[in-house]
Amino acid sequence: MEPDPERRGNPDPPFFFLKPSTALVPGGGPVPYPPQTTLLHHEAELVVALGHGGRDVATEHALELVFGYGVGLDLTRRDVQAEARSKRRPWSLAKGFDASAPCSALVRCSRIGHPGRGRITATVNGEIRQDGDMSEQIWAVPQLIAELSNQIELLPGDLLFTGTPAGVGPLRVGDRVVAEIEGVGRLTVEIAAPA
Repeated sequence: MEPDPERRGNPDPPFFFLKPSTALVPGGGPVPYPPQTTLLHHEAELVVALGHGGRDVATEHALELVFGYGVGLDLTRRDVQAEARSKRRPWSLAKGFDASAPCSALVRCSRIGHPGRGRITATVNGEIRQDGDMSEQIWAVPQLIAELSNQIELLPGDLLFTGTPAGVGPLRVGDRVVAEIEGVGRLTVEIAAPA
């Protein structure tokens, strides 16, 4: 995460990748170490759950689509990603594999509002690895929703993972990861032996 581009003047649009429905691990718990990798990384992120869909949504109306928020882990096969990048190939399978998107219970925005700031952390076996604030995100939630709706039609039930603080790092079998966002929730995941 870095400061919001409206304050930095960053003209670059956000970029996106997709995960399959089999990536979702509702509520956390055991997550098997994925196949075809020796370098699995964690990324703690705010998750935006859409209650309404839309296409070409204006930034000022984007939050009207939001049902609520959760805490997620974007798991990445970093070695697979690096190889794909080196060959100038898509890195979809580095991000989109089974159980690669654990997500906490969702909290309605009618209860917590739309969090624009708040501490976001990830610990591995009790050691803090990631520690930032939601206000440091490169792109604000309304900007992400608006930009993505210009590229694809958004649907109720879509989940958007929004970006991560510095400190991402490797995970091993047996590791316990706790991701937490102030005012949103907490997610606990244990990395289990490969399925």
